[in-house]
Amino acid sequence: MAASTLKSEPHHPVDGALSPVVFCVGFAVFLVIALVAQMLTMQWRTWLPGAEGERSLIGGVKSAVYTFMSYIP
Repeated sequence: MAASTLKSEPHHPVDGALSPVVFCVGFAVFLVIALVAQMLTMQWRTWLPGAEGERSLIGGVKSAVYTFMSYIP
C-alpha cells in the first residue's frame, strides 16, 4: 500500500474579508497624519482626499479612508 500524503492548499482569504483590516490600518495612518497636522495648526483637510468638506477630525479621517479604499481593486 502506498503512503499518501495530504497536500494542503494555500489558504486564500475570502473576498472582502480583508476590508476591515485595510480600513483600520488606513484609518490609523490618516488619523496620525491629521493629528500631527492639527497640532501644528496646518490645514490637513486639503491633503486627504474626501476630507475637504468635513468639519470634525474623525469625520474627515473616515471620509479620507473611504475615498482611499475606493481606489483599491
